[in-house]
Amino acid sequence: MDDKIKIIDIDSDYYPDNLRMIRNPPERLYCIGNVQLLKKRSVAVIGSRKYTLYGKIVSQMIGKELALAKIPVISGLAYGIDSFSHEGTVSVGGEAIAVLGTGIDIIYPVRNAWLYKAIKKRGVIVSEYPPGTSGSKFTFPQRNRIISGLSEAVVVVEAGLNSGSLLTAEYANEQGKTVYAVPGNINSQFSVGTNKLIKDGAIPMISVGEIAADIAGYEHIPTKIEEKSLGGDELRVYDVIRKCNGCTIDFVAHNLNINAGKVSAILTVLEIKGAIITYGGKVFLAK
Repeated sequence: MDDKIKIIDIDSDYYPDNLRMIRNPPERLYCIGNVQLLKKRSVAVIGSRKYTLYGKIVSQMIGKELALAKIPVISGLAYGIDSFSHEGTVSVGGEAIAVLGTGIDIIYPVRNAWLYKAIKKRGVIVSEYPPGTSGSKFTFPQRNRIISGLSEAVVVVEAGLNSGSLLTAEYANEQGKTVYAVPGNINSQFSVGTNKLIKDGAIPMISVGEIAADIAGYEHIPTKIEEKSLGGDELRVYDVIRKCNGCTIDFVAHNLNINAGKVSAILTVLEIKGAIITYGGKVFLAK
């Protein structure tokens, strides 16, 4: 693990072309880790600091599946959705790019120290600010243009109307990047922003495989489910559906003694993974 801070000026061959083309590109990048990743096609997975169980599960899943498709995942290392997307990435040994709103040597929030170290080991930490720079209400929004600028596409998982993630999506649109948004509960304050993005033209994120194929230029990821890819509760829910095939959410919740709200969140993830489909209030295995 290389802890040495690398400085990349805008006229350097190591400076990422994607970033050089945006409006107001940073004149200099401070990096720790594998700077070669900055030139790879990558996807930003972002969202608000406040989140729901649904947002946590989905962001971890997206980070994990993009990593398994060998696509680097960009985020801001902030608490909430940003952290969860990178947790999913590093959990399978994937490549992560963390763009900080502080100096490269300042970990914020402190609780993400373990994640910072994990990303530094296999990915790269990036900042436009010199070491020792504290974060402010100016620096964090400013780094969002770098997150979108480095990426081929931006996925917004959850966002309220005032979330900084919407600013990143705005930058992405301005930069000509594809913006995806995860559809959410229309009654949830945490999905008001993402649902509005979809209304305004963002692509509904219903399959990680589609992102890999359409944006990053990879072969489409097969949607046929592999049981080994399912987590504990996901596998339990999947097993019940496999036995009943056509049961209701309440039936699944009752059989597993799990809250119906949690079951609903797990079903959303299973549907995104291509394992099940829902129709008429019932749940079926995907053919």
